[in-house]
Amino acid sequence: MLPQPFWSRISRAALAVSAVAASVIGFATWRTRPARAAADPVAEAKVYSKNVAEHYSYRFGADQPFLPSYTTTDTGQFIDPTKFLPASYCAHCHQGAENQWRQSAHANAFRTPWYVKNVNMLRDAKGVEYTRHCEGCHNPIALVSGALDKKSTVNRHFDDDGVTCSVCHSIQKVDSRGTGSYVIAQPAVLVDADDKPIYGEVPDQEILAHLDRHSKAVMKDFYRTSDFCGVCHKAALPKMLNDYKWQRAIFLSDEWQQSSYAKQSPLPFYTKPTVSTCQTCHMPPEAAVGKEYGAKLGKLASHRWIGANTVIAKYYGYDTQLEKTIAFLRNSVLNVDLFAIQRNGGKLVAPLGSAPVEIAPGDDLVVSVVIQNKGTGHNLIPEQRDFYESWVEFEAKDAAGHTLLHSGALHPDGELDPSAHSFTNRLVNSTGTLNDHHEVWDTRIVAFNNTVASGRSQIVRYEFQVPASAKGPITMTAKVNYRRFNQEFIDFGLGKHYPMPVVDMASRTRTLVLGNNPPEPAKPEDNPDWMRWNNYGIGLLDAQQYAESAQAFERVAQMRPDYADAYTNIAIADFSWQRYQDSRTNLEHALQLAPDNARALYYLALVERVQGHLDDAVAALRKVVAQYPRSRDAHRELGFSFFQQHNYDDARTEYQTVQSIDPDDLAAHYILSIVYRRLGMKDQSAREAAAFADQKDDPAANTYALDYLQKHPDITAESVPWHIHRQSEIETRKTPRPGT
Repeated sequence: MLPQPFWSRISRAALAVSAVAASVIGFATWRTRPARAAADPVAEAKVYSKNVAEHYSYRFGADQPFLPSYTTTDTGQFIDPTKFLPASYCAHCHQGAENQWRQSAHANAFRTPWYVKNVNMLRDAKGVEYTRHCEGCHNPIALVSGALDKKSTVNRHFDDDGVTCSVCHSIQKVDSRGTGSYVIAQPAVLVDADDKPIYGEVPDQEILAHLDRHSKAVMKDFYRTSDFCGVCHKAALPKMLNDYKWQRAIFLSDEWQQSSYAKQSPLPFYTKPTVSTCQTCHMPPEAAVGKEYGAKLGKLASHRWIGANTVIAKYYGYDTQLEKTIAFLRNSVLNVDLFAIQRNGGKLVAPLGSAPVEIAPGDDLVVSVVIQNKGTGHNLIPEQRDFYESWVEFEAKDAAGHTLLHSGALHPDGELDPSAHSFTNRLVNSTGTLNDHHEVWDTRIVAFNNTVASGRSQIVRYEFQVPASAKGPITMTAKVNYRRFNQEFIDFGLGKHYPMPVVDMASRTRTLVLGNNPPEPAKPEDNPDWMRWNNYGIGLLDAQQYAESAQAFERVAQMRPDYADAYTNIAIADFSWQRYQDSRTNLEHALQLAPDNARALYYLALVERVQGHLDDAVAALRKVVAQYPRSRDAHRELGFSFFQQHNYDDARTEYQTVQSIDPDDLAAHYILSIVYRRLGMKDQSAREAAAFADQKDDPAANTYALDYLQKHPDITAESVPWHIHRQSEIETRKTPRPGT
């Protein structure tokens, strides 16, 4: 309900009114329990929990009623769902927040028909107990009330409210495992003079008269942190769900934690001046509507949680939510750069617009488009990449309107051109076919994962020929499109064809005349040339084109010789290319420009270790962790350096720190299994060894991916980091999206 302590927000007039009301109805003798509260709420809760337990299926352990979700309650018992106050009750004083929440993905987390159909597939395939894995985040009340049981008689009146106010504001504790890793208590909107919770519907006047006690009941400091969001926006598929092995499902909070937005890692290519949490971007101040005691100067932290869910807004007719979502997606999230041209296999001409280029009829042109993820603290696409859909659409035309190349078009039936460059992945099952309805419990491998990390870039190449009869000029447009689901999934989810909003997130058009094209002034949407080269170099580095990447970063250094990161970037490419001495030279240059720069020190430590200088590696990494105590990478590398020195106590400390940031770090499981054994800690060693065995990749699963890719050459092409989209290939691949 309240993103910040709100007693400071109430106007003096409102406080005066509430004080008068208190005196009128006799608040001098204010009761510590409202009239509707149970005489003994603790005893009542135990009775409810005992009644549920008598018929409940403890499928995953007698003391683990909520697995495979990591959600639990503060007592370990079930909570009567009638104790979760409806959002309509909170709306007495928070009409603005309730109105925003109703249109959000949180409010609609369970009731959307496509979600219900998908989770019912899991129920029908394996049993209702397995849906507990999903509902810790989609329908928490159903989970903790014991409703997810085949013998349950719970009245599920709460389904339409999904993640409601009294869910989030009753969470007492969180950790970084994800998959619903929070502790929830029976909701209370007020505490008494002894800080004991008061359950039930407390009269509004009592709350307004004791705002500090209301805040104690419904607010925690960690509600304002990304850790709070991470309990659900990070998830895994455990062996108990898929009868196979542990698999990472989504890791949005990890992506944020390692991005420049969190400022917890020295490794991003760009830096931000301040920390941006999930709340910074997804709960910005918004004008309050109606009675809203949580507002400050007429605004409150938005409870819309605007992200990218355009389909909920359209399906339920939430016009304001849809409008704001589209605006959010277009708000400088991406930069599209028509960066370079190669003419007839010759030299790369770049950056386009700044460098002169000549083209002529009959030319074969390869255009390099750089997509920069500049405005999100996580990957493009985040979370459910197998059925969310974002892709690059490229079109080249001559002056007569003749299409020379069109990649990324939608077919009349709504299916996307399968050869389009998409920011997606492919979940493949044990039969080598696609889990195209999000059957994550049947996944064996991710055939490929083509996403762009925060602050990084990806290069997409298009080849076309300028016909001898072409009429100049040639117009090229590249844009990144987004829709919530691929057409196959939404049609399955709704049982009919459903047209979805397609959002043009970012685009860039360049026009080239036949003949000479001199340099032209930069447009407002263009990055400066040094950054254009830098983004191109990042894309090459991620595509494992190390020599070309180093050359691109060298261009950056020539343009900005004072930019320390340019030399660090060259060093990263050199290191990846196993040119360690060249890497050292560039890192030392970077450190001359920026002494004690943590990013340069991190990579210098890697060079030191490769060259056998373990003490120097440790010294450099100690400086890094001093500046970035939450850098999982720095702690991991420092721990490994200690391990190589046979300093097992310090290695243990570092890897335990890594696990405090990410409990599922694979390297930590592996090294700690060895370190614990050498320290004589056999039980801990066995635990880590078991976790490593469960979470490491299954090499046999590669056969499923290969089988799938062999059957779908268009998808195979997209799985290769360096490839070219050609008109002839697009024409031959105009088939529906491959599913089997």
